Amino acid sequence: MIEREKIQMELVNLKGGQRLLRLTEPKSGLSLERKLSPEQLVANQKEQLLSVFEAARARAELTPV
Repeated sequence: MIEREKIQMELVNLKGGQRLLRLTEPKSGLSLERKLSPEQLVANQKEQLLSVFEAARARAELTPV
C-alpha cells in the first residue's frame, strides 16, 4: 500500500499559462503527470490524480517481473 504522505507533488508552469501536476513516489520511481484544467478546482484534480496514481502503483505491485 502506498503512503500518500511520501508522494512528492510538483506544480509546473508551462508556456502559455498552462499548469502541470506531477506526482512521484521515490521508493518505486513511479511518476504520473497531467495537465490541469483551468475550469476545475486544483484540489479536485489533485485527488483524481492521486486515485489514478494509487491504482497504478497497486497494479505495478501485482505485475510479476
